[in-house]
Amino acid sequence: METVQSGQRATQPGAVTAFARFVLCGGGVGLASSFAVGALASWIPWVLANALITVVSTLLATELHARFTFGAGGRASRRQHAQSAGSAVAAYAVTCVAMLTLQQLMATPDPMLEQVVYLSASALAGVARFAVLRLFVFARSRSQAAGTVRAARALPATVVGAPAPASPAELCRAA
Repeated sequence: METVQSGQRATQPGAVTAFARFVLCGGGVGLASSFAVGALASWIPWVLANALITVVSTLLATELHARFTFGAGGRASRRQHAQSAGSAVAAYAVTCVAMLTLQQLMATPDPMLEQVVYLSASALAGVARFAVLRLFVFARSRSQAAGTVRAARALPATVVGAPAPASPAELCRAA
């Protein structure tokens, strides 16, 4: 039975559902970001546009992941934003290392190979980022979830000195 407290779910969605939502939210924000960087870069330097859009898209994606992907039921906390930003920086580093490695191995790699390397590194970083967000950033501790279940359950009232309630068998014999 699923426990509901204050209209919020007490459990996370399943891993497959959460991953599908992660891809949908993260991919959607990433796609929108790529267009936004191009548009903003027509007014300001590309490096500045990319940095600005990266910050905004990370904030937006973290909110979407908190509310929708991982079922946290509300806004992301500052701690969750900081941890999510850390995982985004790590993912960025993975793609940079992959591309720099390719550049070291081949002076002028084929554009198709560059795309394969970049997308592979990005996919690997995305799966790792999903795991970090699910298991650490938006995870509910077992004791916290158990406390929610215990708090939601009605406990029987007992009165000192009162006789114990009759069992169903005793009630049937008395009748």
